[in-house]
Amino acid sequence: MLSELIKKKNLFSHLYTIDKQTAEDYRQLPCPHCGGPLYFSNYKRKPRGEPEGVPEEYFVQFSLCCGTHGCRKRLNPPSCRFLGRKIYWFAVIVCILTDWQNNDGKGSMHELSIQTGICRNTIKRWLAFFHDTFPAGRTWGMLRGQISACVRNNTLPSSFINYCRKFKSNVKDTLVSSLILLSGGTKIRAG
Repeated sequence: MLSELIKKKNLFSHLYTIDKQTAEDYRQLPCPHCGGPLYFSNYKRKPRGEPEGVPEEYFVQFSLCCGTHGCRKRLNPPSCRFLGRKIYWFAVIVCILTDWQNNDGKGSMHELSIQTGICRNTIKRWLAFFHDTFPAGRTWGMLRGQISACVRNNTLPSSFINYCRKFKSNVKDTLVSSLILLSGGTKIRAG
């Protein structure tokens, strides 16, 4: 089960390393608005759902800011740790939903809420995001044409994770690669 992975600190370390490298790759590019230089302007997040002992540095959202006077626009590189402004870690959201969906939704939303300690309304918002908002977005639009039709929008994220399992040797690599792709990243790094 994927939910076992989110209990391990090394997953969060791996995702942090990927995000850090992605941010550095983006920092090397010119500002998309004016062509000026980009500088780090990171900020701290307070995500939920991590195991005990995750270092504070993993809570940093990498962010870039244009250094050109008059532009100063912000750019947030893709992150496989954070899902937009959602409070829970991206991996936590994907793992909990995928395990529940792979279990054919057995057990009510109430039981899932009790088991995970996460409010039913929060879980419902996650499902609504993956069923309605995410499929209509740019990231999924770019991925959709590159993957099998067996991945259905109404069964995201589990159908996408299950599809990615065919290409990776273990569950951790599957999860990490899936998070990179779902976040809008394009590179799949070895696990």
